[in-house]
Amino acid sequence: MALLAELTHRCPLACPYCSNPLELTRASAELETADWLRIFREAAALGAMQVHLSGGEPLARADIVDLVAGAHEAGLYTNLITAAVTLSPGRLDALASAGLDHVQISLQDADAAGADRIAGLAGAHARKLRAAEMVRSRGLALTLNVVVHRHNLDRIEELIELGVASGAGRMEIAHAQYHGWGLANRAALLPRADQVRRAVSVVGAAAARLRGRMAIDHVLPDHFAARPKACMGGWARRFFVVSPQGRAMPCHAADTIPGLAFPDLRRTPVAEAWQEAEAFRRFRGTGWMPEPCRGCERREVDWGGCRCQALALTGDAAATDPACALSPQHHRMAEAVGDATVDAFRPRRF
Repeated sequence: MALLAELTHRCPLACPYCSNPLELTRASAELETADWLRIFREAAALGAMQVHLSGGEPLARADIVDLVAGAHEAGLYTNLITAAVTLSPGRLDALASAGLDHVQISLQDADAAGADRIAGLAGAHARKLRAAEMVRSRGLALTLNVVVHRHNLDRIEELIELGVASGAGRMEIAHAQYHGWGLANRAALLPRADQVRRAVSVVGAAAARLRGRMAIDHVLPDHFAARPKACMGGWARRFFVVSPQGRAMPCHAADTIPGLAFPDLRRTPVAEAWQEAEAFRRFRGTGWMPEPCRGCERREVDWGGCRCQALALTGDAAATDPACALSPQHHRMAEAVGDATVDAFRPRRF
């Protein structure tokens, strides 16, 4: 149903929780405009309904207006996921004219100093707020994305109020996912249990209070869960990801899994990749599952959880996700939280 187009790994920010791989793709290796436009058409023909234009920073692509226009012409709902620090009024007008439907702007904190520290860019927070006002004033749908972790979770109320003040129709409050740079910085980012409990209470109350005014999606951290989430709606069930260099993947961190060959869309049609590639078929459905997943009544609810998280914590991508209390490796989640004792993090860098 959805195509996540990671157009580039270039980004002016240095967020330590970024899910991009540690080995970032250079601009010279990125797909050409014509490749992306063909991928959009083929994805729409296959049944995709929306495209999330992401990165890195998608505005780093000089052809972003052409890409939005091409996606719109293919019949896809277009969603720009951006840091917005380089978004100008003129470029936003061009994107809107090209058919842009929705903008998601990331916020790093409610406090400008804290936000700029996480982003690694002085003045970033102020630019984001100005960009949000530009988006809203043009009548485009606006979502604010906030990745929360130990360094900003205590300001959850202020973050929600910032979302209300911005006029956003939706706010996504997502705890950091520990892939790529996030995994490298896990010991500095994992929150405390008391922070998570308080956040659940605050967000729940705010969502009820703001119903009909601003929707709030709250993505909880797996490290404090008893059951896993259906990662990406289940492996190769609803999401199709394309990396900057054209690798087709079931999720944005799938290429961390050794032994899987991901199709190169410079040479492989989208339908062939989705329907026939072994990497997409490997964990699709339930046939691959070990016990206790295989006999679990939730096997078609959570679809076994996250394969990349299973790999990161157990060394085996086919293992039961340690987020599940039934996993023999469930203790590894608590151990990771206990090891989260450092404050300094490694900024995302090429």
